[in-house]
Amino acid sequence: MPAESSSSWSPRTPQALGRVLPDHTFDDHPPLDVLLVPGGNGTRTEVSNPVLIEWVRTASARAAWTTSVCTGALLLHEAGTARGRRVATHHAFADTLQARGNITVVRDARFVVDGELVTSQGVSAGIDMALWLVGRLHGRDHARAVRRYLQYEPAPPYLADEPMAR
Repeated sequence: MPAESSSSWSPRTPQALGRVLPDHTFDDHPPLDVLLVPGGNGTRTEVSNPVLIEWVRTASARAAWTTSVCTGALLLHEAGTARGRRVATHHAFADTLQARGNITVVRDARFVVDGELVTSQGVSAGIDMALWLVGRLHGRDHARAVRRYLQYEPAPPYLADEPMAR
């Protein structure tokens, strides 16, 4: 969903999500405890959106925590928030992000904590990151309760080290 100024918000219908109606704009939102920058294919075009990048820069400076999932780390880098920092991003995007310079992409961690900046590799790693942050903000027992409520019990049906059957 492209970022826009406060005067131009309108309902959106992102892929597979249904209709999205914002409660606030970039200009009138309340203070943020946590800024979550999502990834996905849209980051490749939004990295050139000066309105969004300036808002990410400003919002991340004011938020207690700044987080990203997948290629959202690209937007954090462009905004300056992730420059000089350690981050995680989607494995298929790691080289591209590293090539932008002044960033260390950690390839062997599902999520990376660098001070108040927390970034994750992909979608399931983002869930792990979010549960870690819930634990940090509200305690381990609360994070476990959230995990149980979500029925998040990672149990991949296929193991990466399992030989392929022929």
